[in-house]
Amino acid sequence: MPAIGRALHVVGTGAALGIIGQLLFFEVAIGTNFPIAIATLVTSGWLLRRPDARVERRDLWLAPAAVVFAGFAAIRADPVIVLLDALTSVGLAGAALASYGQRSVLRRPFGDLLALGVAVAGWVAAGAVGAIRTARRRMPVTRGGLGRARPALPVLRGLLIALPVMLVFVSLFSAADAVFARMLDDATNVDLDMGSLPARALLAAVLGWMAIGGLALAASRAPVPAAASGPSYDWRLGRTEVLTVLLAVDALFAAFVALQGAYLFGGLDTLGAIDMSYSEYARRGFFELVAVVILAGGLIVAAERLVRDRSRAVLGAAIVLATLTAVVLVSAAMRLRLYQEAYGWTELRLYVLATIVLLAGVLLALVGALVTDRVRWIGHAVLGLGLVVGFGLSVLGPARFITEQNVARVLDPRLVPAEGRTGLDAGYALSLGDDRIPDLVRILPALKQDEAGYVRDELRFRLRELRMDPSLDAWQAWNLGRARALSALEAAEERGQLD
Repeated sequence: MPAIGRALHVVGTGAALGIIGQLLFFEVAIGTNFPIAIATLVTSGWLLRRPDARVERRDLWLAPAAVVFAGFAAIRADPVIVLLDALTSVGLAGAALASYGQRSVLRRPFGDLLALGVAVAGWVAAGAVGAIRTARRRMPVTRGGLGRARPALPVLRGLLIALPVMLVFVSLFSAADAVFARMLDDATNVDLDMGSLPARALLAAVLGWMAIGGLALAASRAPVPAAASGPSYDWRLGRTEVLTVLLAVDALFAAFVALQGAYLFGGLDTLGAIDMSYSEYARRGFFELVAVVILAGGLIVAAERLVRDRSRAVLGAAIVLATLTAVVLVSAAMRLRLYQEAYGWTELRLYVLATIVLLAGVLLALVGALVTDRVRWIGHAVLGLGLVVGFGLSVLGPARFITEQNVARVLDPRLVPAEGRTGLDAGYALSLGDDRIPDLVRILPALKQDEAGYVRDELRFRLRELRMDPSLDAWQAWNLGRARALSALEAAEERGQLD
């Protein structure tokens, strides 16, 4: 296909996606519309890729993964997890579009992967500019064929730019003048809501512009990389300096691990040492220890990448530090467990636990990378493990899990240790998404009178919203979590629990 034809296909498809996007998202809550939009975008990118474009097999999973993460927007009614899944889905979709343009994703070093992310964002922000620029660059220089149409290109570009502008003005005129609106309605024979048309046109223009940029990336051809000149080692550190740093940190970590063995793992009396009970000692510091693990992992990667001459001594010191860091991570996990047992679950504690699981996987991958001399790929391992942990959280449903566990503590006080806090933090529970509503309905009879009244009032208010809010009633906004919440509330209403 000639360059100008490809550009027109990209612009036309992107404009169509913009129109579809405003139908999906205008004054409608997020739900089924989001996976539909992502699936449509990556499918369009696949269809518009160049015929000679060969997508690497290792990158073929990106588009399906983007649709899977987008699908959780129609399953979960937890605002935090939906936001994280939406961002993940958008990132994976951008990577998929880049791979369609013959820009390998997983084969890149981590630094180049970040640069590719910036480039994808640039293409999306540039919108139609990228498609037009690519078409102009590949236009034939002869005057025959398409070359004769070259003088008309400025007119064509002007019309493309004028189209959304004119649409906005037509919308404004229609809203301002009833006669004009009636004439337009008769001419188009389309029932238009003139009050919302300007906003719809603006949303369609913005979404279409960004879609054109992403599709232009998918339909483009990656530039030929310049020949590598070879790495320079003049700025790197000697193995003595790196080994000294690693051994010093190893000694510090070993001292801390020994202390943990005595007072946390061993359960020695801390009251006489620091005037603090064992439970108080154990329930402090897990945030700081998680930060220590992250910094230690970064130090190991930096040492491996900066050392000029990789020796067995440096490798051994790095593996020792990774092992000691794993013990510190276990200490953080134990402290978090004791804190959670005493006070129950919160989103922050659950996400910290997920971070601990992620860091444990990263440490294992780091040791393997050190042994096989592949530390340069550890960034890819972090991203991959992050997707796995994020998928697990999405399947679990943090708001649902947290409310379920905290409700269980109220219904069965034996789950709470002697020094723990009983009862339900109703204010916090009500701040979570609709995924928490079925469990709140279940616990209503067990709550104290004043607390039950507060929860009942909030549930009645939410029931009215779910029934009357038009942005939640549209088919585009259908969401499994909200549907379950509405069903539980209506059942409670029929039983008289909300009276």
